[in-house]
Amino acid sequence: MPLRLLKFARSNYPEPRMFRQPDRLQSSYDAVIIGGGGHGLAAAYYLARDYGMTKVAVLEKGYIGGGNTGRNTTIIRSNYLTPEGVKFYDESVRLWQDLSQDFDLNLFYSTRGHFTLAHTDAAVRTMRWRSEVNKHFGIKSELVSPEKIQQACPHLDLDCGGHAPVLGALYHAPGSIARHDAVAWGYGRGADQRGVEIHQQTEVLNITVKDDRITGVWTNRGEISTSKVLCAVAGFTPRLLQMVGLRSPLYIHPLQALVSEPMKPWLDPIIVSGSLHVYVSQTARGELVMGASLDPYELHSTRSTFDFAEGLAARMLDLFPFLSHVNIVRQWAGMADMTPDFAPIMGKTPIAGFYLDAGWGTWGFKATPVCGKTMAYTVANDQNHELIQDFSLDRFTNYELVGEKGAASVGH
Repeated sequence: MPLRLLKFARSNYPEPRMFRQPDRLQSSYDAVIIGGGGHGLAAAYYLARDYGMTKVAVLEKGYIGGGNTGRNTTIIRSNYLTPEGVKFYDESVRLWQDLSQDFDLNLFYSTRGHFTLAHTDAAVRTMRWRSEVNKHFGIKSELVSPEKIQQACPHLDLDCGGHAPVLGALYHAPGSIARHDAVAWGYGRGADQRGVEIHQQTEVLNITVKDDRITGVWTNRGEISTSKVLCAVAGFTPRLLQMVGLRSPLYIHPLQALVSEPMKPWLDPIIVSGSLHVYVSQTARGELVMGASLDPYELHSTRSTFDFAEGLAARMLDLFPFLSHVNIVRQWAGMADMTPDFAPIMGKTPIAGFYLDAGWGTWGFKATPVCGKTMAYTVANDQNHELIQDFSLDRFTNYELVGEKGAASVGH
């Protein structure tokens, strides 16, 4: 055992906790954030850091990072299709690159490069289209040949077992991965150090509205008076919207993923196939983190299934036949809140003081920093940030959809 570790074990744990555990709720707060995942904690962090709003409570029904923040495959990219999406996620990638320094915490942020494989002529045309949109906004994306893919990933079977030969790929150089739980801890600690209160095991039972304006929140630990509430609860969003009398076009599907046993590093880039419905990267510990498309049924559940593991394993073997002896060690499921146009719902709502951060489907983790920044601005100024103007809830009433499905990476 290393001497430093032995000293730490015998020192009665001198390291401070990541964040405080307040004994009780205060009677009032300047703002309440419902949801202690990455988005809610990031908004709290930037509210305190950038706008001096420290009398803020983050309410989490379970434990921080226990929802979709800890139930994803940690891929970070900005190679989207629409101008709205490209600008939004590009800002997020920029923020990601400095987060470890901001937090003084190793997030294991690692730039790998991201290949979205094209198996048909139509897919090749779409990749070329996305590449040109990305280049227009200064983002490094290009259509590459099978030879370039093979050079970057020699272990990939370009023939895919004869089922779906690879014809090319969209290569996105900034594609990265990070450690998802560390992101939640970093934002949580940063918010806590600036005075924000994080209340775990605190369930919201109702939200009080008077004259179409937020007045308070009822929890299992008592009532809170507040004039501002940010809802960032992913798949639980429809339940919170019912409390304030709002409706949305969200529909909830389980999204599953799994992890292999550790192996020596062999997969440097991130590989995604929309036709095979699979995406994979390798962690610093050597595990393969793998995901696929949504389960084909609406269900508010985080239970994993054998059918998913069996199907994903078969598609992985199409890409990497030599993995047939590798064991799966764990799997999980999250609740993906999907919108009809595959873009988020963000910003102000018809209820004064009620702000929404939802509709993240399969792409919420990569947007964590930019969501925190833009929603903090929106809550502090009661005005939608310019990057989220096109993601407002009323776009569905006005038929002004964003249309991001072509860049969702896997078919849903």
